[in-house]
Amino acid sequence: MKMKGAQILIELLKKEGVTTIFGYPGGSVIDIYDALYQAPEIKHILVRHEQAAAHAADGYARTTGKVGICMATSGPGSTNLVTGLANAYMDSIPIIAITGQVGTRLIGKDAFQEADTTGITMPITKHNFLIKSIHELPLIVREAFLIASTGRPGPILIDIPKDVQTAEVDFNYPEKFEIPGYKPTYRGHINQINMTAQAIKEAKKPLLYVGGGVIASGASDILLEFAEKTDIPVTYTLMAKGAIPEDHRLSLGWLGMHGSYHANKAIMNCDLLIAVGTRFDDRVTGNTATFANRAKIVHIDIDPAEIGKNVKIQIPIVGDARNILNELNKRTETKKHDEWLQTIEKWKKEYTPKPSANNELVAQTIIESVYRATQGDAILVTDVGQHQMWAAKHFLCHQPRKWASSGGLGTMGFGLPAAIGAQVGNPDQTVVLFSGDGSIMMKIQELVTAVNNCLPLKIFVLNNNYLGMVRQWQECFFDCRYSSTHIINPDLANLAQAFGAEGIPVQNQEELDKAIQRALEVKDHPVLVDCRISKETNVYPFVPPGKSLDEMILE
Repeated sequence: MKMKGAQILIELLKKEGVTTIFGYPGGSVIDIYDALYQAPEIKHILVRHEQAAAHAADGYARTTGKVGICMATSGPGSTNLVTGLANAYMDSIPIIAITGQVGTRLIGKDAFQEADTTGITMPITKHNFLIKSIHELPLIVREAFLIASTGRPGPILIDIPKDVQTAEVDFNYPEKFEIPGYKPTYRGHINQINMTAQAIKEAKKPLLYVGGGVIASGASDILLEFAEKTDIPVTYTLMAKGAIPEDHRLSLGWLGMHGSYHANKAIMNCDLLIAVGTRFDDRVTGNTATFANRAKIVHIDIDPAEIGKNVKIQIPIVGDARNILNELNKRTETKKHDEWLQTIEKWKKEYTPKPSANNELVAQTIIESVYRATQGDAILVTDVGQHQMWAAKHFLCHQPRKWASSGGLGTMGFGLPAAIGAQVGNPDQTVVLFSGDGSIMMKIQELVTAVNNCLPLKIFVLNNNYLGMVRQWQECFFDCRYSSTHIINPDLANLAQAFGAEGIPVQNQEELDKAIQRALEVKDHPVLVDCRISKETNVYPFVPPGKSLDEMILE
């Protein structure tokens, strides 16, 4: 049966199990949208800016474990996806971006709304494709889903010229296929696994340091089993929040620039560091010359390019985190590290950030109040800035895929569209977004997307009229010269009402409690709670950029 390229694309998406696309139409994807109009099995979420489509697909993927799909037209449509693709690439999130392109005969001739989309996105995608013939379409779509979701996950882009969308051909679904040269390594080398087991046997002060790869591989359960059996404490990156229940006795919280005091102390004093599914990001390591410099370091990662890239490794293991932790679990004996854990417990008691000295509403109190009200049973999404750090500290996650935040790229404006994607992918769960007044204004127009789709997002804006994290750096390193970080906002509660959402201003604890209660009882529209917080509160502890983890500023 002959079908147009646009129809074939939709049939392929259905076969891959796609039920949701986040996108924005335009001339070069109008044929795909026409085919989509006739496919009620796939829901299309119309965003108000293409960048939001990529972030929504990202939030959907992070919280469901499925591949997120976004779509945009050629030229400015595809270039507006770039930030979202870079964000997904840095955090290894599997999304597929489908973009329209001018007709093949016009490519390279500066046609209307032409951009070299594959050239532009090459450094920020795991792979991308420019389809030049309708005959390539079925195999490329199948390859795209395989590459996005296997090995180290990541974003894929498929650029489809307009004449490919309108050409006709008999549709044949490629049931079996393989990609020459693409063979991710899932099983670690047995000798290196045995060396790690021996190192664990000999270690007195071992430490697990885990990243988003643990969640991507579905290794949280085996990680907990392994940590409990060997009695090894666990610290983690922001990407791995929820990989181990954060109230577990072996959980040290997250580490790095704004990580917990005792986790950073443990890193600097351990004698064996087992890093799993993480890339030794500079916000985690600080000065790499001193990072874990008393420890033998094991690095487990599915991407061989990450091994030894930032930190010198003694035992490298390339493979899937779940498989390797499972093998290590079989090869290690039950152990106790009472003395080491007591030392860490002493560090825990040694430092606690001081509460605010005045009666102003502070971010920490707001986040803890929301945590108590939800009993931690929510998907937590954040934007980027001080509120992100406070949310990570004060809202504990007890399961994987309950936390969505921009880690590597640090993208302000990520939060609201990612929360939309999380709510669409998890309609029966409570989705809470913490944002700052700077971040929320970058994508505030997506409130109408949430309203149009009856999404009951609980949005808490920690509003201090500052670009808070930059202001904190200006206070610490630039003698309080607050250059362009004081911001004057519109009335956010009224603005939310203008978009059709519910807006509630909050100035004190009593108003906050009522607002939280109201937000949690609403089931059919978003609620934005504008929390006017203390203006110059800082995030502590704080490791200055490039400094060692034991050079924390504590207050």
